[in-house]
Amino acid sequence: MSTNTATLLYGNPNQVSQANVWLISSTSSWPEAELGAQPKWLKKAWEDKMPVQVLTTADGQVVVVQVTASTDSASLEKVRKQGAEVVSFLGKAKTTTAVVAETGLSKADVLAFAEGAALASYRFDKYKTEKATGLESVTVISTSVINKDVKELSVVVNAVSLVRDLVNEPASVLTAKLLSDIFVETGKESGFEVEVLEENKIQALKMGGLLGVNQGSDLPPTFNILEYKPKEHTNAKPIILVGKGVVYDTGGHSLKTSGGMEAMKCDMAGAATVLGVIKSVSELGLPLHIIGLVPATDNRISAAAVSPGDIITMSDGTTVEVLNTDAEGRLILADALVFAKKYEPELVFDFATLTGAAARAIGKEGFVFMGTASDKVKYQLQSAQNQTYERGVEFPIWDEYAGQIKSDVADLKNIGGAEAGAITAGKFLQHFTNYPWLHFDIAGPAFYEGAPVGYIPKGGTGFCVRMVVEFLKGMA
Repeated sequence: MSTNTATLLYGNPNQVSQANVWLISSTSSWPEAELGAQPKWLKKAWEDKMPVQVLTTADGQVVVVQVTASTDSASLEKVRKQGAEVVSFLGKAKTTTAVVAETGLSKADVLAFAEGAALASYRFDKYKTEKATGLESVTVISTSVINKDVKELSVVVNAVSLVRDLVNEPASVLTAKLLSDIFVETGKESGFEVEVLEENKIQALKMGGLLGVNQGSDLPPTFNILEYKPKEHTNAKPIILVGKGVVYDTGGHSLKTSGGMEAMKCDMAGAATVLGVIKSVSELGLPLHIIGLVPATDNRISAAAVSPGDIITMSDGTTVEVLNTDAEGRLILADALVFAKKYEPELVFDFATLTGAAARAIGKEGFVFMGTASDKVKYQLQSAQNQTYERGVEFPIWDEYAGQIKSDVADLKNIGGAEAGAITAGKFLQHFTNYPWLHFDIAGPAFYEGAPVGYIPKGGTGFCVRMVVEFLKGMA
C-alpha cells in the first residue's frame, strides 16, 4: 500500500539557501546572513509567546520558529506540535516542500520537529476524485543530526503512515484475506517472513474463538504469523506481539447502534500496530527475534452466527459462555495467546481496540495497559512512553476480578459485570497466558473521530507504533 506522508530527507549545508523553514533557539542565534536583519515585530511576537511566524523576505515567505530547548517529554512534544503547526502554514500557501534549517538546536529538538511535521503531513485521499495539495517532502539541514538519524526516523514515520492507511480503509475493501496479503507484501519489502494459516488449518488447531467469531461471516478468517529473526539476535526467546484483527465489527447478535458502527473499520488497529512495529524493527535491523500473531476476521450477523448464551471451546480446551457477541476481540486474541505458548516467549504484548470502558476511563489521550510483565519491563515501557509522548495508564489485574468472569455453565464467560469492564477483559485474556505479558487496550487513541490535534489526524492515528519501537530499541 502507498502512504500519503511527506518523505523525510537529509540535506547538506549547501542547500541552506533553499531553506523555507528556520528553527531558531534564541534571538541571538538569528541567521542574519541568510534572512537579513531580524525585524522588530518578530522580536515582539516572540516576547508575546507566538513562536511560529511567517517572515516575508526578498525571495518570498519563510516560516520562522523559535524553539525553546526541550528539557522533558512535555517540552519535546511541544516541538513536535510546532512541526505540525508549520505544516499548516505551508499547506495554506500550497507549498509542497519544506527545507528546514536550524541554528543552535539539539538533535532531539531537530528530530522532534521533523517528526511532527512529517506525521502532520499525512492525508488519506485515496478515494477523493480531487486531491488537495499536500506536503511532499521535509528536508532537514542541521549540524546536530546525521543522515542515519533522519533515515531511522523516516522508517518509523512511514510505518505509522501504513498503520493509518490500513485503519482508514473501508471494510468493503480490507477483508481478512486482503489484510493477510498486505502482511505478505510488506514482509517481502521489509525483510521478514509471513505465514498465513487458512480456515482448514485454523480448524485443525481448534481455534474456537476465531472460528466462533467468524461463524456469521461469508468471508473466511486467517491466522497470520509474522517473524523477524536476524542471524544475530540478542534475545534467546522471542518477543511476541499479538494484534486484534477484526476488520469490521457489527457487534454480531449483540448489535451495535448505528452510531457505534460508523468507525468499526478501526477494529483491526491492533493488527495494524503489530505490522507497523515489525516493519520498523526489520527495516531498522534491530538484533531482536520478534514474532507477530494476528487472528483476522469480521464479526457479522447471520443464521449461523454465535448467539448470546452459546458455549464455544478455545484451542486450549477452555470452554467459554458467550454472553455478549460484541465482546469478540478477546475471543480471537485468546486463541493467539494460547498459540504463543509454543514459542516459550520472553515477553508477550497484545494490542486491541478492546473496550469502550478503557476509552471512557482515560479518553483518546492514551491507552490502558495491564498484565504480568516485570517491573523492569514496565519501567522501560514508561521510558518509551515519555520519549514518544504515547502514554498509557496501568490498571490493576488483581485476582479478585477473576470472579466476575466465572460462568455457571462453562469455565469462563466472555464479559464481567457493569464495572471494571476494561480490567475484566484483561483478566479474561490472562487466563490464556503462562508467560510475562502485557495487554494494551488502545480503544481510545487508535481512531480520532473529531478534528485533527497537532500531528494526530482524523481517523486512524497509528498510536503505539512509535512507543513500542522505542521500547524495543531500548531492549536491543
